[in-house]
Amino acid sequence: MPSLKDLKNRIASVKSTQKITSAMKMVAASKLRRAQEQAEASRPYAERLDRMLESLASDIVNKGPAPETLPKLITGTGSDRVQLLIVVTSDRGLCGGFNSVIVREVRRIIQRNRAEGKTTRLLCVGRKGRDQLRRDYASLIVHHFEDIGRPRLSFNHGRTIGSKVLELFNAGEFDVAHVVYNKFKSVITQIVTVQQLVPLAPAAPKDDATGPGGINASIEFEPEEQKILEALLPRNLSFQLFRALLESAASEQGARMSAMDNATRNAGDMINKLTLNYNRTRQAYITKELIEIISGAEAL
Repeated sequence: MPSLKDLKNRIASVKSTQKITSAMKMVAASKLRRAQEQAEASRPYAERLDRMLESLASDIVNKGPAPETLPKLITGTGSDRVQLLIVVTSDRGLCGGFNSVIVREVRRIIQRNRAEGKTTRLLCVGRKGRDQLRRDYASLIVHHFEDIGRPRLSFNHGRTIGSKVLELFNAGEFDVAHVVYNKFKSVITQIVTVQQLVPLAPAAPKDDATGPGGINASIEFEPEEQKILEALLPRNLSFQLFRALLESAASEQGARMSAMDNATRNAGDMINKLTLNYNRTRQAYITKELIEIISGAEAL
């Protein structure tokens, strides 16, 4: 049975931990608002840019130019044997299962690719994902980035990662690239998202892609479509990666806020139990001493 001093020290220790988790919760809450606003503001532009490029690429392919004249970011290599996974996680922990769900999805993709006879390579963004994947798949990691977003996340971070992806693609290191990240939905909900970046998938045909009166709209481009694609495709790659970083940053703060809130409430429950145990033990000691005093007095 623990002594009164041990229980008192334990209560003090848990109270100190509760103060830390409560402070971390408040810090995460203050960072979450800005991160959420940035992530939500990036969605319309990223989705519209990706949709426009997909439609433009589909239009060019339908015109039937020679495949070798098209940008490689559209045509790809003609194979999907080697796949690159860009794994976006955090540099710090204490955010619940935020990193674990990403690593679990990446492991599933690696096992599926192996069963299909495909090769997987990893580009890790964030220390936590790299450390977990390095235990079993160290040989698959071709590059990693740390401290992305410090002191403040900007488009240059997405451009830096995009430049590395383009460098690997131009060197023939992979055929298809996907980014795996947590998409922010709410403080307690983050959605694991796998998005293909290379090559750009052509847009699916739509029934409503017509002009007024049901007549197909005729669009003229200046300069020509191919030059537009050559200029915008690398930027789109960088911006899609930037968007993934923004979504991941918002998801991280939401997951950390939720985890620290649970930890603070659990610490409060533990303090209540320890305090009850302390009072019962103290009462038992007092009762025991009274019994000894009374027994001694009666013996005299």
